[in-house]
Amino acid sequence: MGDYAPTPADAPSIEPDEAFWRNARVVTPSGKASIHLRVDNDVLAWFKAQGRGHLTRMNAVLRSYMEAHARKTRKDGA
Repeated sequence: MGDYAPTPADAPSIEPDEAFWRNARVVTPSGKASIHLRVDNDVLAWFKAQGRGHLTRMNAVLRSYMEAHARKTRKDGA
């Protein structure tokens, strides 16, 4: 999980050609679950204020917490 870095305004734009679309396939990521989650308004507003991808960043924060907790649990032997 990396830091969010917006695309520079002068980044080259690449338009996919017809061969790309002819060979394109829809791929559903594995291992993701769709849930309904209630969060405080200010928490959601803060993540949204960071720009596109707020749900991905929220997932990254939860993963980081989970992994830190798992390391602590293993270290403590619990």
